Amino acid sequence: MTEERITETTDAAGNTHTTHTVVADGEGRRGGTNWVLILLVLGVAIVGFLFINQMSSAEVSKDSAIAGAANEVGQAANQVGEAAQNTGEAVEEAVTN
Repeated sequence: MTEERITETTDAAGNTHTTHTVVADGEGRRGGTNWVLILLVLGVAIVGFLFINQMSSAEVSKDSAIAGAANEVGQAANQVGEAAQNTGEAVEEAVTN
């Protein structure tokens, strides 16, 4: 509810002064600004979630690449070991003959 107050005062010289005051109790105010802030915070939260999720996916991809490289190194080491063993057997066979 809004109330309007008009006050007139007269000083000793006879001059009249008018004061106009409007008093509102604040019930007419709506929460539009609150909704904008809520939507803004929600948007920031969604963007943050997507960013963290993307970083997590990149971390998983990196871990998979490292595991694949380690597996290839392991296979290469096995091949080197087999080649060394074959060479050793060939040397033994050459010495005995």
